[in-house]
Formats: sequence, structure tokens, C-alpha cells
Amino acid sequence: MCGMTGVWCSVQQDRLESITRTMTTTIQHRGPDDSGVWVDDSIGLGLGHRRLSILDLSLAGHQPMHSSCDHYVIVFNGEIYNHLDLRKQLSVDSRQRQWKGHSDTETLLACFEAWGIEQTLAKTVGMFALALWDKQKRKLYLARDRLGEKPLYYGWVDGAFIFASELKALKAYPGFNNAISRDALALYLQYNYVPTPHSIYENIYKLEPGCYISLTAAAVVTPLSVTPAVDGEYDGLALHRWWSLGDTVQHGSKSSIHNEDDAIEGLDTRLRESIRLQSIADVPLGAFLSGGIDSSTIVALMQSEAVSPVKTFTIGFSESEHNEAIYAKEVARHLGTEHTELYFSSNDALDVISRLPDLYDEPFADSSQIPTFLVSQMAKQHVTVALSGDGGDELFGGYNRYFWGKKIWNKLSWMPWSLRRLLGAFILSQPVERWDLLSNYACKLFSSAGVVQLGDKAHKLGARLETVHNIDDLYMSLISQWGKPQPVVNCNYTARTILDCREAWPNIDSDEERMMYLDSMTYLPDDILCKVDRAAMGVSLETRVPFLNHRVVEYAWQLPLSMKIKNGQGKWLLRQLLYKHVPKALIERPKQGFSIPLAEWLRGPLRDWAEALLDEQRLRHEGYFDPAPILHKWNEHLAGRGNWQHHLWSVLMFQAWLEKQNDIQ
Repeated sequence: MCGMTGVWCSVQQDRLESITRTMTTTIQHRGPDDSGVWVDDSIGLGLGHRRLSILDLSLAGHQPMHSSCDHYVIVFNGEIYNHLDLRKQLSVDSRQRQWKGHSDTETLLACFEAWGIEQTLAKTVGMFALALWDKQKRKLYLARDRLGEKPLYYGWVDGAFIFASELKALKAYPGFNNAISRDALALYLQYNYVPTPHSIYENIYKLEPGCYISLTAAAVVTPLSVTPAVDGEYDGLALHRWWSLGDTVQHGSKSSIHNEDDAIEGLDTRLRESIRLQSIADVPLGAFLSGGIDSSTIVALMQSEAVSPVKTFTIGFSESEHNEAIYAKEVARHLGTEHTELYFSSNDALDVISRLPDLYDEPFADSSQIPTFLVSQMAKQHVTVALSGDGGDELFGGYNRYFWGKKIWNKLSWMPWSLRRLLGAFILSQPVERWDLLSNYACKLFSSAGVVQLGDKAHKLGARLETVHNIDDLYMSLISQWGKPQPVVNCNYTARTILDCREAWPNIDSDEERMMYLDSMTYLPDDILCKVDRAAMGVSLETRVPFLNHRVVEYAWQLPLSMKIKNGQGKWLLRQLLYKHVPKALIERPKQGFSIPLAEWLRGPLRDWAEALLDEQRLRHEGYFDPAPILHKWNEHLAGRGNWQHHLWSVLMFQAWLEKQNDIQ
């Protein structure tokens, strides 16, 4: 796990090495163990690298690294889990090599020499973002892993092409003055993150997962006039997709597995293999454990293969309705792990909030970023690598919207639009607290689990019923915060994402699986994986995600929906696998997620901080938001007439980020 930077200028710069080194220094947290810079003054190219040593701790793993024939130079962020197998393939396919060390970076270079770009990428099992310079062809390649575990930004500033693992490195380039994109800001308010391929800045982009770009000198000077499209070519720059989740989905539907016992065994085999590969490290290793299905499954399989107790880590809250640490502790005790837990308060949250603009140097509004950072910080005191259970929800139908969305639409689809609108108005007329009381009453009356945060969910649905014409519209409403952000940001944005391009979606008959696919393409890389990467790398901790081994992903899409969602409950197959290791009674409870008591904190210990950022005169002076709809929600939230925590958090995170940018300038 590392960080990388690069700059390519059209003319020679005397200060090229200094600029590259300055950009690289900004991401020292991603790699505190080593640094390196390589420049070619003749073409104006500089490559920088920060190293977090995980495999081959010696100088043989130093980057930027040159290939043995001096054909390529590489900077690489990530891990290639099967690189030893690739070395064996190379020994069969080509001449005997003299290896300098045992790093996966050296393996990659040898593979590029032997097989070229696309064939090498296709053979990898891993997570990565990389830059590869072809000295002979004078061509630069940037590539990103299949599911988007590792970040990669690129774009143009003042006649230069620049790229890096994080935006802060790009902003260190002299003369960076790219304007904030109004389109990206509107998208951010809608989804709580800036979706790929956009970034918060104009002329700066995120490379899409499973894609690579090739770049010649012709593309260096002039920024793209349009958002780059896959398989598009733009005056020296070409963007290609080397792996497609859509193709994986389509292929999986043609080779479905129907025997449940075989399915459990197949999943067990592939997950164990993924965990085995991701447990290879020359540094201490552990795992995050929330006590939920996904992390418990990963830890259970880890512990079943380990010769000593696995180190596990969880975070807790003093507020019982948000606290899953007690369940994680029980699971850890049952499995026999070496468990560490940390309880934190609103004061701890306040301390973290001040760091968020640095950690997420683009506006980011998933409030679970706070506990994610705290658990990463705690884990780093004991290990350098931590496995997580991310990806299980998207692959095995874990989110409530997958099964509740279908149920809701089945009950609403017969209604004319006018009636749905009236229903939405009625739902919103009832305070959040009243819906929560109704859920608690039903729970006691029918001895059921009830619905966690029913009031919040009801208001979210009610606010958007007027826009729902089909189940895809319902899905869009459920994943959106500010459903119509244009008035809030004073723009009529035209930026598009895959969520807007329904014609590009693969043909998926199941409504639930279509939601799972879209979440895997958007929410997973741009929210979940981004959240974990920045939080963990902020403390120099590498995280690995066994569920996102592409062989596990491909297998999951061969499973019928009935093995994922059954009897109104998600992750059926994962549960059956987990029950072999953990008693059912320790697992079965309502899904909470990694949430914090944000609504209460905004009315209490975070109120002064929030009110300063939401000051009406300040908002008008900055000019990014219309204060009226924001302050309306703020006042309703304070009065308890609505729970607008997520709407407000997105605005607050932008405001805090903007304040940081102004301080830097």
C-alpha cells in the first residue's frame, strides 16, 4: 500500500524534480517507510512514490522501479496477491529471470515486459492503481483495479498533465487554480460523494475502476473539453475498459449454480483462498470486526486457518441504539480472537471532524467516516494490515433497499402519481418521532424486530414519492439525499454518471440484482472503498477486502437471487456459511451499519460548530449554496420536526472542506 504522483509537462522544466518531490511529500501518510522520485528532463516527465512496506521490506522494493531491460518505469500503489504464481508463469513462458527481490512491483514489471498491458492486468488478482512509463514508445499508462479499491486522480493544470493517489498531491502543483465544479457539487449533494469519473475540480477526473488510459505527448497541454468516456480517444489520450462488471453479471446469469450445498462449499473455497492470499504480508496483520455478517464471516474463516489468535478490532458508542461493539465482542470471544475495542464519545468525534477535510481532500459526507478513522487509528497501534468485510452487502443482497424496495414498489405501483404524491405528503406530516414510536409499538405487539430508524426511512421515502414512476426511480430516490440539488447550488447541472445512463446498464431481469449491480458500480467504490482507503491510509494502515477478489465477485454473480435474498432477509448464503462457525443467536439482529448518533450530536455537542458553518451571511458570501432550503432543514432538525442529519452533514462537510481550502490559499 503506497501513494504515487506524477507530472508531464510539454516543455522541459528545471524545477521538475523539485515539483515532483513536493507533490509526493503531500501523501507521506500513504507511505512513511520510503520515498523516491524519477524524472526525465528530456520529455518533462516526473514520477514520485511513497512506500508503506508490506512485501519485501528491503531496498529491492524501492520505487519508482525500472524493468530489467530498462523498457519501463513504474510507480505502483496496492498489492498483487497472486504475484508469486505470476512469477511461476513467467518462468514457464519466458527465459529464466534473475530476481532482485520478492516484491510484487518487480513481478508486475516483468509481466508487462512479457505480456503487455491488457494481458498482464487480466492475470492479476489484487487491488492497485499504477502508472507505467514506456520509454521506447514514449507513452504513459495509468490503470486501476477491477472494483476501484485504490484511488487514482488525473487531469490538467496550467499546461501540465498531473496524476496522483489523492487530490492534495495535485493541488501541490505550482499554479493549481482549477475552479470548483458546480456540476460535481450538485452530484455531491445528491449522493454524499462526488461520483466517478468526476472530481470536485474542473479538468480533474477519477479513473474508473477496471479501466486504463494511454497518453502521448499530444494530450499533455490541452485539457479535455468533455468528460472522458470509455473507449474514447482524445488527441493522444485513450480510455479503455480492461475488466467489466457488466460482462461479469451477464456471464454469471448464464452459468447459475442451483444446488445450495454446492453453493456453500464453492463460496467457502473461494473466500478461503482469497483470505489466504490476502493474509500474506511481512508485517503484522489483523481484521476489523463489527459483529455483523460480513466481517464475522471473514474473521471466522481467518481464525479457522490461523495457528494463533487473529487480532480483531471494533469501535463502540455509549449510545446503546448505535452500539454493535457488544456483539462484536461476543463473536470474538466465541471465535477465540485477540480482540481490542474502543468506545468513543462526541468529544472524540469533534476531534476527528477537524481532520476530515485533510483525510478526504474532496467533499465526502458518509458520517461513518468518523468511526472508520477511529478504528483504523486503533488498529494501527497493533498491526500494519487489516482485512475488512466490505463488499458483502453489494454481492449478497445485504442492504435493506434490496428487499424493502421491491416490497414498497409492489404496494405502490397500482397508485396513480397523484395518489402517491398525497401519500408522500401524509408521511411527511407525521414527525420522525411518531414513526419511531409506531415501530417500537409494533415490535412489542408482534414480538418482531421492528425497523431500525423507521422515522428517518419513512421521511426519506415520503419526500420522494412524487418522482417515483417505476422501481428504478424508487431506487434512485432511496440512494439520493438532496433529491433535487440544483436549486440548492444555484445551477442546472448536466453532469452524468452511470446512474443516469440507463441504456448502458446490462440486461438484468431482477430488480434487486439491478440495484446490487448499480451499488457495486457507484456506492461501493466512491463511498465505501473511498471511506476506508482515506481513513486507513491517514494513519498508514493497509486495508484488504477479501470479498472483492474478482474470483469471489464472479462466483457471487453465478448464484441465483434466491440464495442471496430469502424470506425477506439478505445474505442467506453468507449466513449459512457463517453458522458453521458462529451460533445463529450471536448473529441474527437488525442491521445497523457503522452509524453514529449524528442527529443527536447536531442538536447537542456539534451544534455550535454546525451553526458557524451554516451562518446565512457566510453562505451568501461564499456563493455556493442558496441558504434558504439549508437553513429551513437546519431549523426543522433543531426543533425535532424532522431528521435532516444526512442533508445537513453533506452541506457541513463541504463547508468544512471549503474552509480548509481557503486556509491553505
